[in-house]
Order: sequence, then C-alpha cells, then structure tokens
Amino acid sequence: MDLRTICLGLLTLGDRSGYELKKLFEDGSLGSIAGVSFGAIYPALGKLANEGLVSCRAEAQKKRPDKKIYSITPAGRAAFVEALMDPVAEDRFRSTFIFVMYFAHLMPGERLRELLSERIASAEQRIAQLRALEPLSTCPSHRFVIGLGLATYTAELTYLKRQRHSVEAPAKRRLDDLREPCQLSPSLHGQAAGSSS
Repeated sequence: MDLRTICLGLLTLGDRSGYELKKLFEDGSLGSIAGVSFGAIYPALGKLANEGLVSCRAEAQKKRPDKKIYSITPAGRAAFVEALMDPVAEDRFRSTFIFVMYFAHLMPGERLRELLSERIASAEQRIAQLRALEPLSTCPSHRFVIGLGLATYTAELTYLKRQRHSVEAPAKRRLDDLREPCQLSPSLHGQAAGSSS
C-alpha cells in the first residue's frame, strides 16, 4: 500500500504530526505491517494537504518552532475508504534472517547459535509488545490484527525453539568435513532457471 493511503489511514485514528506518525512505525506494532520510508512522510503529507485530503494547523511549542498537526478531512476519509475497496496485493515477504539461514550450513556453529538465540529473543520481545497492546484496544479490527501478529510470532518462536537443533547439530562438524555440499532444491532451481531465460 502506498504511503499516501497509509498516512490517511493513520489520521483516521486521530490528529498527528509527521513526527508522531513516524514514531507509530518505530515504536508501535505498525512497523511489521507496512514498510515506510520515513523521509517520504512529510512530502506525502504536503501533497495530501494540497489535494484537500488533510488539513494542517500550527501548534505552539515552548522554546521550539511550531509543529504542524495534520487532520484528515471528510474528502480524505472518503478517499481512504475508497482505497480500502481496491484489490489487496499479495504480501511481499523479504527476510534477511531467512536468507542467512538458507546458508546456515556454511556458518560456524558459535555464530549460528548466537543468531538463533537473537532471533528467539526478538520474537519474544515482539510477543510481549503485542500482548501489552492487546488490552489497550477496544476496536475489533485492531484486536484482530494484534491477535494475528501474536499468532504469527508465537508460531515462529515455537518453530525456532523446536527446530534449532536441526541446523545446530550439523554445524558442530567442521565445514571441511562436509562430504556433500548442499544443493539448491529442485523447485528453487527451476524458478532460478526460468527467471534467467
């Protein structure tokens, strides 16, 4: 979803400054829902204001420049609801962790154990954050998204704890002792060959 629509959606929840919108992604649960280029937030808000989809007012601050507070207009709310009617694009899932784990057989055992422990700690932290948000929300749709996030991270945490031994055990052997190097799986090999033609 484009940043313009994301900003409109967040402003339906209340008036906010560009900085406050940025913090929603940095500190809240929204960072895992939508990827945002923070430097593009202010230009997007400016365009929305020019289109009459948001309004902007200055709010005084002590010993600091006035900050701009953005509010969604009736036209902006209508535009956002209309955007929700569009077909939902397929999720684009990219994970550096999964890419690195695809080559776990090449990593020293100590580094692999460290990486898995860090990932487990990260999943536990995400779960704790979402559980803290759960009782604060009375909106059914928000609770649904929080619950889906909890289910996702809980499933990942369970898998990591149960299956870490499957990659840690082979890593105990020296790389030089591996007789047969890992090969690209047939399905992935076919996709790679097809994309190169």
